Amino acid sequence: MKAVFFDEHGDLSVLRYGDLPTPEPAPGWVRIKVAACGLNQLDIFARRGMPGIKVELPGVTGGDCAGTIDRLGEGVDGWRIGERVLPIAHHVDWRNGSFEMLGETRNGALAEFCTVRASQLMRIPDAVPDVQAAALPCAYGTAHRMLHERGRVQPGETILVLGASGGVGTATVLLAKLAGCRVIAAAGSAEKCARLSALGADDTIDYSTTRIDRYIRDTTGSLLRGGGVDVVVNFTAGDSWASSMRCVKRFGRLLCCGGTAGYQAVTDIPYLFTSEMTIVGSTGWTAADQQACLDLVAARRLDPPIDRVVPLADGIDAVRALEARAIFGKVIVTP
Repeated sequence: MKAVFFDEHGDLSVLRYGDLPTPEPAPGWVRIKVAACGLNQLDIFARRGMPGIKVELPGVTGGDCAGTIDRLGEGVDGWRIGERVLPIAHHVDWRNGSFEMLGETRNGALAEFCTVRASQLMRIPDAVPDVQAAALPCAYGTAHRMLHERGRVQPGETILVLGASGGVGTATVLLAKLAGCRVIAAAGSAEKCARLSALGADDTIDYSTTRIDRYIRDTTGSLLRGGGVDVVVNFTAGDSWASSMRCVKRFGRLLCCGGTAGYQAVTDIPYLFTSEMTIVGSTGWTAADQQACLDLVAARRLDPPIDRVVPLADGIDAVRALEARAIFGKVIVTP
């Protein structure tokens, strides 16, 4: 089969497009003919290598996979060849303390075929195209769980979203609006801010020209005068962490589901205890979150913005665009 893969960890130069053996499904597994693969920051992290996480080599990334069942492994019941499916990318065995991730700890969907456990499958509604389905799992599932299960957002609350122009960012903006929230979206250019406004953001901040914490203070007031926002969503971390804390109102929440700009961050301790904020971590998503997002798309209440759809042969260029942050929304690769 054709695939985009790497034989060693490193920068973009280690990526190759070529042939790999077509995988066979183990007992209890299925093989999927990939129709669309959504790219995420996970694709970059897995290729570069992550401390403590062993990546299968040759490595094929791609955790978001929409496709059709091509072959059934021994003992698989309740599924048939040709069904359209959207697997949930991760498998966690809490009893044995094991974790697997499609496109990370085992080969993923940036290829013509991939294999997953039958227990990881969910059906794609007829009303949902493959490209839209492949945009959902990692970005929209993660945003859905972060906002609802962990963040407990409420209608009428104001939410500030940092890094709002990428996959998780646009997902957070759209899902927060559906939840009845007022959304302030921060991005790194005037063009991206304009597109976020068109997407439904109530206000935007171009952080290439404006300090986010200063903007929030100027528009809402100081902490002791009731200023700040109810919820800040920061999955970039790095240098933005301390300033984002200073945007949280008294008794507000700071939600974090990643650290795309760096895992080392400075915490503003005086602001932490003075504001009495709550910092909430959120990781991954559940099948219920993924199903909820699929249902929203099927009901035409959610329309994920797709930056580009490219063939697998151009998959390396697609990863390059993602890494350069030269995208708005999701990048989809179609074998």
